[in-house]
Amino acid sequence: MTHLVRQLFTMSIVLVIVTFLAFALMHLVPGDPVLAMVGEDASLERVEAMRRELGFDRPMIVQYAIWFGGAVRGDVGRSVRTGQPIGEMVLARAKPTVQMILMGMVFAVALGLPIGILSAARRNSIWDAMGTTLAMAGLAMPNFWLGILLMLLFSVWLGWLPALGYVDPFVDLGESLRRMIMPSVALGFSLAAAVMRQTRSSMLEVLNEDYIRTARSHGFSERRILYHHALRNAMIPVVTTIGMNVGRLFGGAVVTEYVFAVPGVGRLVLDSVFSRDYPAVQGVVILMSVGVLVSYLLVDLAYAYLDPRVRF
Repeated sequence: MTHLVRQLFTMSIVLVIVTFLAFALMHLVPGDPVLAMVGEDASLERVEAMRRELGFDRPMIVQYAIWFGGAVRGDVGRSVRTGQPIGEMVLARAKPTVQMILMGMVFAVALGLPIGILSAARRNSIWDAMGTTLAMAGLAMPNFWLGILLMLLFSVWLGWLPALGYVDPFVDLGESLRRMIMPSVALGFSLAAAVMRQTRSSMLEVLNEDYIRTARSHGFSERRILYHHALRNAMIPVVTTIGMNVGRLFGGAVVTEYVFAVPGVGRLVLDSVFSRDYPAVQGVVILMSVGVLVSYLLVDLAYAYLDPRVRF
């Protein structure tokens, strides 16, 4: 419990730092959100009145303090562009992004873990070479380029999958999965490559341990040695890799959503940056920051389950 409280306290500090940096960077972006709202032809008096109404005439640190105080109470403000509450905007856009990220992680583990295990078990074989080549391709290929290739193959040439759009899974689960397969694969392929490389490296290290040689000397099958003795101990670095890449998945979702016309938070944050909608950007930053921090916490807690030697 003490460790959990300490972690939550650390997460709170990190959240404050991240949101403040995002707040400061948005104020450094050229352009005036007030002019974007009232128009370039508005009178100076109207511009100043709107700036005072929105609080943009105050020092940046004061604006952040007021915004953060409201965020703690659950009020992250209203959109400068639409006037809609930020919480409603972000939550409405969060479902497609979260679905795409979760499906991308499932794809990454389902592809990367078996190939990594096979590469380690068949070291220096043709299977190992093929797995290494696939991993290098995944690490080198941008997700938007892979998305375009998938769209060209499965939508244009074969006609198997729809290219664009999103359907709520609570409305039509089958159609939702069909439309999210390609975005999820494009987003999760680089993570799958990282999982492949880390699984192979960890398994090779574990397979050279003394207890593995002891298990072999007792006549255990290679399959049992791999999955019952080696894999669990090799999973800690793999779980760490998955957790550390959640932030990259959020970042990759921004481009992937534009390629596949998915109405998620990635498109929301880009539209908000272009229109200088500070509150909307901050709302998305909070969502992404909390998602990344929670993933780190889950990884931390998973260590004790995977390795009984780990104690908090």
